[in-house]
Order: sequence, then C-alpha cells, then structure tokens
Amino acid sequence: MKHIRLASTAIAGLVVGGLAVATPATAAPPPHAAAPVGAGSGPGARELLRYAQDTWTSMAAMAHANTGLPDDNIGGDLDAATASGYTSPTNIGGYLWSTVTARDLGIIDVDEARERLTATVSTLERMERNDGSGMYYNWYAPETGEKLEIFPTSGEVIHPFLSTVDNGWLAAALRIVREAEPALADRADALYRSMDFSAFFDTAGAPGLTAGTNRGGFWEAPPGDGCAVEAPMYNGSGETAFYTCHHYDTTVSESRIATYLGIAEGGIPATALYGTHRTMPAGCDWAWQEQLPTGQSRTYDGVEVYEGVYSYDGMSFVPSWGGSMFESLMPDLLVPEAEWGPDSWAKNHPITVEVQKRHGLREAGYGYWGFSPASNPFGGYAEYGVDIAGIRSDGYTSDAEKTDVDIDRPGCATGTNPDPAFGDGVVTPHAAFLALPYDRPGVLKNLRGIEKKLGAYGPGGFYDAVAVKSDTIAKRYLSLDQSMIMAAIGNALTGDTLKDYFVDDEMEQRLRPAMEQQVFGSSWGERRP
Repeated sequence: MKHIRLASTAIAGLVVGGLAVATPATAAPPPHAAAPVGAGSGPGARELLRYAQDTWTSMAAMAHANTGLPDDNIGGDLDAATASGYTSPTNIGGYLWSTVTARDLGIIDVDEARERLTATVSTLERMERNDGSGMYYNWYAPETGEKLEIFPTSGEVIHPFLSTVDNGWLAAALRIVREAEPALADRADALYRSMDFSAFFDTAGAPGLTAGTNRGGFWEAPPGDGCAVEAPMYNGSGETAFYTCHHYDTTVSESRIATYLGIAEGGIPATALYGTHRTMPAGCDWAWQEQLPTGQSRTYDGVEVYEGVYSYDGMSFVPSWGGSMFESLMPDLLVPEAEWGPDSWAKNHPITVEVQKRHGLREAGYGYWGFSPASNPFGGYAEYGVDIAGIRSDGYTSDAEKTDVDIDRPGCATGTNPDPAFGDGVVTPHAAFLALPYDRPGVLKNLRGIEKKLGAYGPGGFYDAVAVKSDTIAKRYLSLDQSMIMAAIGNALTGDTLKDYFVDDEMEQRLRPAMEQQVFGSSWGERRP
C-alpha cells in the first residue's frame, strides 16, 4: 500500500497599505555584520567565494529592480526572456537572505544591498495577503507583485493557496532582514509580526499523534478537485479556511521551519516538536513505509513519542519523507539545530550526509553525491533523494530511471526490488552545499568534480542538476536552490552569520529547551573508513 501525500509548494496574501517612505541610504550597516571574506576563511575558501559570486549573478539576474522580487527560475544563459514569470514566498525569502549574504561576503556593497532589500520589503508591504492570517499566497507576478490567478506557463487556473512551509521561509527571511539591515528593521519586523502561524496549527494533531500538528496550508475557497477540510481558521480570526487533508506529520521535514517560528512567537506550544513522527510506527499495520523501523518510546512534557529509526550500512538515523537532503538540512541553514539538539539533530545531520555520500559513491556507484528535488536534466522538475532513506514507500529516487528500492519488511511483506541496479544518477549541487557543516572536504571534492569533470557549471554558478552517466545537464537556475547555496556558503565563510541574525533571545528561550530534550536513536554503528 502506498502512502499518498501532497507535496509542498505554496504561500499566502491581504492588502497592507501603500509603500512606506524609504529610509535614508546613509543608515549604518549592522555592527556585527561580517567583514568581506578573504581567502583565509578555512579550507576551500577561495573556491567557495567564487561559487558565491557566480551564484549571486544568477540571483541578481532573476530579480526585478522595480519590485525586488525574483523569478522562480531562469535559463542557464541568464537571458531575461527565459525567466519564469512567477514567484513564491519561498523564492522571495531566499532572495532576501541571499542579498544579505552577498553583502556580508563583500560581493555587493552596503548601499546596493540596502536598495535591493528596500525594494523587496516595499513590495511585500503592498502585496495582497490573507486577511485572517496575514499570510502570503502561493504565486505572484515578480514584475508587479500582483497575485496570480492564471499560471503563466500553462494557462491553468490557480486556486490561491496559503502554504505553511513557504510562508515559513519568507517569515524566516524577514527575521534576518530586521536584524541585518537597521534601516529596514521596523518595517521587516512589522511584516513578520503580522504573519500568524497559529492559523496553520491543528491542536487536535495528526492521526496517531497526541500533540498538535501543522496542516500543509489552506485555501480561502474550495480548491476545485483538491482535498480540503472546511473549518474555522485555527487562530480564532473568525475566517473560514479550507485546510489541506494532510498534516506535516514527519519530524525530518523542511516544514519544521514553520513550527519553530510558531513556537518562537508563542502562537503554538513547544510540544508541537513532539507532534510529528520520527518514523511511522513499527509493525505490519504500517508496513507500507520504506523500512520497518526500530526504536523505543520516550515521554517529553507528557507527550509519548516513538523514537524510531531506519538503518543504512550499519548506521541508524531518523529519515525524511522522501530521502532528500533539503528536507533534512534546509532548516539547519538558519536554526542552530546541532547546537540546540545535541542528542538529536547533532547526531542525525552528519549521518544523513554520510548516507547520501555512501549511496552516491558506493552503493549506486555514480562517483558523485547530493540528491534533492531539482530540475530534471531531461526536462521539467523531479524529486530526487535516496529512496531507502525516506519514509515514502515509492520514494524520491536518485536516478533518471526512477529505480524504486523495495526491501523486505520481515514478517510483513517481501520486497519486490531489494537489490536494485541503479541507472543514470542525478546529482543536485545545492544538496551537496547543504552538507558543508558536516563534511566540508568531501563536499569540496564532490563539487570540484561536478564542475570540472561533468561541466555542470555556467555563468550563474552550478547548473541545477546533472545526470552523471549520460552527462546530461539541466542548464537552468532555480531561485530556491541558488538561495540555499548562498546561505550555505555564507554560513561557512562568516561563522554562521545567518543563524546569528535569525535567532533572538525570545526564540532561544521558547525553543531551545524543547529541542534540547529530544533524543533521537541515531547512531553511527560500526563506522567504516
């Protein structure tokens, strides 16, 4: 039996006044902003800075000067005619933190950074949003900031959606801007404070979980053929919402950024960290999942949690839904997860990286590694990951052939493809960059090969994906993926400045104690060289 789940892709909207008066360009940079990085900032610093400079070129090419909004994607030659014509809150958030990073790395000066950030914030202030939550819609026109109701590339009707995770990334970026650019502090903070994440939080929780859990998002009206649950908006605004039928019910998910923000602002309880599955429960009732987990139950603040783990090559770890790197590590770009979760994330993150590395280099024999959703080198978009390392039974696969690993679940089911032969592996450079804090030498070696041997590098940095056997390259740049690269390099070269901007005392006081309690069952087992 396959477990069906909606993918995350969206965001929200309400009309908020007109443009505020721009602050004088003479405002001083933040006193703790990083100095421009030189060549001496750790192994591979020169390479990383070059990668950041080229990556920023693609981000700047996607941004519209009048609105400060980036396109979702652009062709590999950075021709404006190839830009997508649509953007999302995640794209906008990624552009904001990329601008701050470009300034802190000395790629652009403080005046240019301020002008870019001011344009974006000014547009956000006038964009249409949802009245009951202050959230932004899923798609906007980057050249105007208008909410899209027809998708520009297909002509399909859009049912405007307000996505939990995508609003999370925009709100996270606003936290960064308010700290990183004093001239915009009040305006960025006002936008951030107007976004109420309790609107997504279902106190009843997901099936089989005793603590509250976020829904995937909601529509303001019935979404055509989409599955929706009509209910009063969870934040008590009095508005009616049509919530997704699914919850974000797995722990290792990029959606946890919204949970962190809700806890930080007091809109949802800290016990929300325990309202998601590490793995699905053990036993044959859940034998649809990729592996039968092992583990034990622990109680946190009165909430019982099954601390299940999967296994790979002697290691045990808490899996993500699809087995991709960005599900596991994207929130770690902004939240000090390894520091605040010494018995959970500090163990799980490096093992997750090692699973991806061993899969690419040993099991599948691709010679390269790093697997996350990205452009399909053969056209369109696809979800890539290490199938055996994800909960989803039909997984995110690591090759173009979509080789689906299906192992035995002893006593429950016999695997249909327990020892597969993998095909044309598709590596996604942004996934490798996310691993920088946990295997910097390995990441640098991997990226050098992708650039020099596979040739997957262009005027805007690494192309979005490359199929390694056929050497077929997706010559396209995605705003989201490029912004992850910018954040990862910025943290590596400035000592995690983005985390310093993101975290404040209130967040640490509300979130850190709950994170410090968590004990995952992650273990290296018997490590091999």
